[in-house]
Amino acid sequence: MPAAQKTSWTRWLTFALLLAAGLALAVAAGRWAENAAIERLREAGAQRLQSYALGLENLLSKYDFLPGTLELNKDVIALLANQHDDGLRREVNTYLESMNRLSRATTIYIVNLQGMTQAASNWRLPDSFVGDNVAFRPYVRDAMLGKPGGFYGVGTTSREPGYFFAHGIYRNGKMLGVAALKVNIEKLEASWVQGRDRVLLADANGVAILSSVPEWKYGTLAPLAPAVRQELERSRQFHSHSLKPIGYREVRTLDARASVVAVDGAPGSGRMLRQALALRARDWQFVYFSDLGPAEASARSAFIFACLSQALLAMLVLYARQRRRLGRQRLRAREDLQRAYDHLETMVAERTASLQQMTENLSAENLVRRKAEQQLRQAQSELVQAAKMAVLGQMSAGMTHELNQPLTALRTMADNARVLIERGRLPEASANLATISQLVARMGLITGQLRQFARKTDATLPAQAVPVAAAITGALFLVERRVEQERVNFRMSMLDHDVHALCDGNRLEQVLVNLFTNALDAMQASEVRQLSVTVERTDDRVMIGVADSGPGVPAEIRAHLFEPFFTTKPQGQGLGLGLAISEQIVREFGGLLRVETTPAGGARFIIELPLAERETNKHENFIG
Repeated sequence: MPAAQKTSWTRWLTFALLLAAGLALAVAAGRWAENAAIERLREAGAQRLQSYALGLENLLSKYDFLPGTLELNKDVIALLANQHDDGLRREVNTYLESMNRLSRATTIYIVNLQGMTQAASNWRLPDSFVGDNVAFRPYVRDAMLGKPGGFYGVGTTSREPGYFFAHGIYRNGKMLGVAALKVNIEKLEASWVQGRDRVLLADANGVAILSSVPEWKYGTLAPLAPAVRQELERSRQFHSHSLKPIGYREVRTLDARASVVAVDGAPGSGRMLRQALALRARDWQFVYFSDLGPAEASARSAFIFACLSQALLAMLVLYARQRRRLGRQRLRAREDLQRAYDHLETMVAERTASLQQMTENLSAENLVRRKAEQQLRQAQSELVQAAKMAVLGQMSAGMTHELNQPLTALRTMADNARVLIERGRLPEASANLATISQLVARMGLITGQLRQFARKTDATLPAQAVPVAAAITGALFLVERRVEQERVNFRMSMLDHDVHALCDGNRLEQVLVNLFTNALDAMQASEVRQLSVTVERTDDRVMIGVADSGPGVPAEIRAHLFEPFFTTKPQGQGLGLGLAISEQIVREFGGLLRVETTPAGGARFIIELPLAERETNKHENFIG
């Protein structure tokens, strides 16, 4: 083989080996990034599983004791001893009905030793359990054998699923019957994860009894054995549901409780992280599926980064070799360098002219940008004013009521004063006129506050020292009618009554009105309605907190909460601009608007503004 050909072959072989080593390194980097992302998903999934398990146990543990307490009622014992006494059955039915209402269970009923239901809390309903034979139910059979039973199944009468508790009823050590209780646990599904991640609760046979994916409910983790399927059909645990397997297959096993699976219908590649948590007390298990899309994206990013890094290193090596080659040719290329130098001077001149033109263009663009900023500031001011008008429109009914009462009183008092003057009863007429003056002052206070709130502010004016207490009082005045109508308990806590913030008072009121309105909207479905406002300060900052007792703001929504046109309200009830405008107003004052979760689970918005002055008079004021 000629020497030149041998040298060329050696170079190509070296290049191929380096390329293979680089690809192997990039693949290893991608695998490492994917494993790290999967580990983070496992930690998050384990926390969610623990949370779901705790919520389920908290719900069921409240009812564990209830069936055993029914044997303490003498009427229940008497009914099981004399099952033909209809009057006694009515007494027990009424007793079970009141117990069911107090415990908020679904149904409570009494079964004799033959499996016939003797009394039930739903005895008034068309689908009452009274007279049903439930001896075939496993929880009834277990209770008759002396073991307190627990069982999830679909009701044979009501067709509604639930968890059944059963406990034997004894007198002097002899079993007379069984007390049973049904609880609906379907409401837990509403609080489970939404989006690409999925979760289900499976029983001892691997049947999904609860799931965040409606199609998975009453599906199976694996095909059921014929004996198991026959037992389920005999006990009618799931009534007419077909119990088809859930479509997923295992791709890679991580450990005993986690694996990578391919799920039919899942987004992206369909690969998900499967984690399981066993509930040994009830022989159930939670199964959590985490979307591996982010992990796969991390792996791809790491692979591409490794490839680009190696390509850059190769380019640097080639560049160094080229520089060395140019150094060896320097003496022979002197004339070429001279010509290159002349050409470079020409390019510099051209570049200088180009830079001068670019400078002129940048000056023009700067002027355009200033005009755009001015238009943007004007548009923001118009949006703020539009938001104010929207708030005033929402409060129009309440304001009409507030003004209608004094107007009616004014007319009546004026007529009375005229009659009193005609009759010569001047002291009484004078008292009427004094009352009229007070009513006029009240109307002036209402219209003055509305006029002050509706006033269009100039965003270009410098910030001033604004008393925070006055701003809160003015904002509360505008939503006071709604607070009273919706029976909301309002509480305000201030450690520094005379604290001042550096901002614009009218725009601060707009932010507070928006936060108050959002808090009232969030608490419409809450049993406890508490609106709390706190004012705190540090050496140079003022913190105004607005907290509610609503459902709070989920973590996945917080990242988009202050984006324009993002809203969680139903269509037609909000444009999603209120918080975006409020956040920009606070930021223009050099402040910060953020949200956090209260210990009770509600939302707390915090307005952080620069402190305008320092006062030492401290007290605490509560309004509730």
